[in-house]
Amino acid sequence: MFGMSGMPGILGKMKEIQERMKEAQESLVQLRAEGEAGGGMVKATVNGRKQVIKLEIDPDLLSPDDRETTQDLVVAAINKALEAIEEPIKARLSQATEGMLPNIPGLDLGSLMK
Repeated sequence: MFGMSGMPGILGKMKEIQERMKEAQESLVQLRAEGEAGGGMVKATVNGRKQVIKLEIDPDLLSPDDRETTQDLVVAAINKALEAIEEPIKARLSQATEGMLPNIPGLDLGSLMK
């Protein structure tokens, strides 16, 4: 496939790709996505590292009687936010290596970053 003479070039390219991916990963912390549940009564904000950075709960939900409902809505809002951040993460990581890698069907760089 590749001759030995091409190895230094390939290794150099891989190192550059790794550096770009590392920079892209570090920048993921700047991405934001929000998810809400209960008609906006619970809102969760996550960053591109899939960390919850903000959680807003409507005060009306904070009674002891609504505890189970509140818990369900918090989980739903967080899951929606995590789902919403997936595409921006993929876009950021793919942008980092644009033009450096051949388009290989099935190659998901996002899965390498977990």
